[in-house]
Amino acid sequence: MDAPPHSGDGGKNALLRALPSIEQLLRRPSLEPRLAGLPRARAVAALRLAVERARTRLLSGGPTFEDADVDAALQTFSTPNLRPVLNATGVVLHTNLGRAPLAPEAVARVAAVAKGYSNLEYDLDEGERGSRYAPVIGLITELTGAEDAIVVNNCAGAVLLVLAALGSGKECIVSRGELVEIGGGFRVPDVMRQSGCRLVEVGTTNRTRRADYEAALTPDTGLLVKVHRSNFAVVGFTEGASVAELAAVGRARGVPVFQDLGAGALVPLRGEGLTAEPTVRMSVEEGADVVAFSGDKLLGGPQAGIIVGRKPLLARIKSHPLTRALRVDKMTVAALEATLELYRDGRPEAVPAWRLLSQQPEELRARAERLQTLLAARGVAARVAAVSGQVGGGAMPLARLSSFACILKVEGPDVFLDRLRGAEAPVIGRIADGEVVLDVRCLAEEELGLVAEAVGTTRQGSRP
Repeated sequence: MDAPPHSGDGGKNALLRALPSIEQLLRRPSLEPRLAGLPRARAVAALRLAVERARTRLLSGGPTFEDADVDAALQTFSTPNLRPVLNATGVVLHTNLGRAPLAPEAVARVAAVAKGYSNLEYDLDEGERGSRYAPVIGLITELTGAEDAIVVNNCAGAVLLVLAALGSGKECIVSRGELVEIGGGFRVPDVMRQSGCRLVEVGTTNRTRRADYEAALTPDTGLLVKVHRSNFAVVGFTEGASVAELAAVGRARGVPVFQDLGAGALVPLRGEGLTAEPTVRMSVEEGADVVAFSGDKLLGGPQAGIIVGRKPLLARIKSHPLTRALRVDKMTVAALEATLELYRDGRPEAVPAWRLLSQQPEELRARAERLQTLLAARGVAARVAAVSGQVGGGAMPLARLSSFACILKVEGPDVFLDRLRGAEAPVIGRIADGEVVLDVRCLAEEELGLVAEAVGTTRQGSRP
């Protein structure tokens, strides 16, 4: 500590004026071992952060600058802002935590193309410029039964591109019950207007029939749009037109049907508490002319918006100027190709999201009991209890995943979770009925020890 604190504003101002300069700190002998070998720019940035933190502390009545402030600042600068966390929330496709984890095969493929050059837009057979989508189009069409495909950076971008390419300046008919809002406050009506479409709403919130679409058709109709309500459900007195019904209406009048499928499962998912989810192939077979879906939800790959459909329509989409603005990079292509290959090879269980959603209660209970044992070894009492989790990512809103968790009864659970997030391996849990819940569904076996260590350290630090 540089100087003892004085009472009153005068003493506080004197301490603020006495805070060391950056140049003084660079020459301070006690800090030389800490700063040795660091680039000057990093050392200066860390010292500025340390002084700023000391100034803030002083203004709130705390002690003045200490060398330990530099240690804390250096730790901040050595820790990436984007880093791995341990997901103990029970939400598999947690948007705030990066949604679907990638399969090891996908991670390896990304690393291979990221560290050097690749044939991203180069045809090795012909020795000339190629398409960056070539590695995945064949896999996508094989798995979905569609004629053609393209990949953009996310599903919202895919929807915008389809509407702009096929419906700009025309009427696009959609049910009022499907004008959804997705994450971040983005609304389907706003996306449709941004694309240049003229939105035509039909039906009511809970009931829309085939006849409603037929009555709304005009010579200016460009698309019949169906949005899968993947992030909410309407129950009770409801009715909706199926994709097959819309396809029949569209064929009779020469109007394409576009479905925003959202979550985009490639194969049926079966697990305790899961609800039925249409696959992309089902939409294609029912007659949708164009289908858009996400890459990082039920498919379990990287963030991407995948568009499949009939070749003439895909040709118009691919030639639209927005296609370049929304294109994906080499790492997305690599991760998506590797993930799709697992499905092609009949190995969906190798896709982490698919496997996490398909776990059985007995294996989850056993994992929770192992975590309980590890916690007990660190002096932390926990009870194992059955809990309900969520799919997440705006998928299967009615699903309630049967899972198991370690329940901790602690004073100040909010503060406890705050400290868990600050652990060397941050643990993200949740609170239920005033207790800390650590759901094991999304925790790998090798992560249980890290969770126990973080909880044990946090519990020790929280004791008076």
